[in-house]
Amino acid sequence: MSARLTKKAVNTFESIKKVNDKGIEYWSSRDLAKILGYADYRNFQTVIGKAKEACHNSGHNIKDHFVDITEMVAIGSGASRPIETINLTRYACYITVQNADPNKTIVAQAQTYFAIQTRIAEVRQMDAYNRLSTEDEKRLFLRNEMTKHNLQLADAAKNAG
Repeated sequence: MSARLTKKAVNTFESIKKVNDKGIEYWSSRDLAKILGYADYRNFQTVIGKAKEACHNSGHNIKDHFVDITEMVAIGSGASRPIETINLTRYACYITVQNADPNKTIVAQAQTYFAIQTRIAEVRQMDAYNRLSTEDEKRLFLRNEMTKHNLQLADAAKNAG
């Protein structure tokens, strides 16, 4: 079976994407683990560990991209219990799937998906910047980009406690 990116794969990864009240997208590590074929979440935690190490070694703050949370899940008869999960930024997803098992077709598709989506975002951002004609417009554009990134950082810090 080919590892090329299919429309079904794109829809799969988009379907588990979540957006918080500030418009920032993220993915649940548990949802991602299921889609990538990790039946036992403990095995996926090893993949996340490698991704966190890559994040740190590339100079990024792990807590900005891997936000530990506790979710309540139903266990039957109306009862629920807390489980630990991680909310992942697009960057965290990207490096997580890069550290997953590439022998799995869905992992290869995820690697392609996140690489393509990251490149699309970069191109759109550069196109928007290049359409600006004055230095003031370019400064304002960059200032707004910094504001967005600072909001993401503050949101990650808040979620991390």
